[in-house]
Amino acid sequence: MQARPGGTVNDRRRRHRAIGYRRPMTPEEVADLVHLRRARDFIDRNYARPLDVPTMARAALMSPSHFSRRFRATYGETPYTYLMTRRIERAKLLLRQGRTVSEACMEVGCTSLGSFSARFAEVVGQTPSQYRAGDHRGLEAVPPCVAKVATRPRRRPQPATAGIEQDRRSGG
Repeated sequence: MQARPGGTVNDRRRRHRAIGYRRPMTPEEVADLVHLRRARDFIDRNYARPLDVPTMARAALMSPSHFSRRFRATYGETPYTYLMTRRIERAKLLLRQGRTVSEACMEVGCTSLGSFSARFAEVVGQTPSQYRAGDHRGLEAVPPCVAKVATRPRRRPQPATAGIEQDRRSGG
């Protein structure tokens, strides 16, 4: 039996994944992306207001369930996770400026100090009080646009088996 010139379908998928190949987007996908970017900009501008998924979905001109699915598929995180990341990013700046944890919490739109502190610790790896007490003098000489990227909250890496489980579920 001879091997097929392009290999099996799985071989091609593996090669495409390795080089970052993506099929061209359909016009509907392009339109969705435009709406999702509009919603993401809306979240960035209004993070301090009470926002829920239906409100964010309206900014994207989508139903809440479709918006949540497309947002996660496009940006790799849920709309709520994105919102909380923006809030924590802003809270870090406020804490570096000397605001109290309660002030930072309320100013970024969180209503529960306990939930805010737990989420902050999960994302940053320190409680808000520990972060506030830290030495941030090194950031003073850095331009604000660079400091924003350098201090942006990042989710901690998942265990190595998480990707394997995801591949099993997706059939890859």
